[in-house]
Amino acid sequence: MSMIGKKVIVRTTNAGVHYGTLSALDGQQVILIESRRIWYWDGAFTLSKVAMAGVNKNSKLSVAVPEILLNETIEIIPVTADAAACLEQIPAHHE
Repeated sequence: MSMIGKKVIVRTTNAGVHYGTLSALDGQQVILIESRRIWYWDGAFTLSKVAMAGVNKNSKLSVAVPEILLNETIEIIPVTADAAACLEQIPAHHE
């Protein structure tokens, strides 16, 4: 089953956790479009729970970037429609 074109959460070794649409996958290298870095999540104990249900308003997500190349990907989790709606309504954190 291909995840290309689907909303996903990507965890990397050194670049953190990102949410976006999977555009390309080559080994441990991933390209996401409309990607937001998840700096801090609250309301879910694991990234699996974030992918299934989303987060609460205390979470901190970055602004969206049109495209990002991520190396050293160690986990790609498909995101449910409910979780995507939740993640997309969290305002960009500006601190």
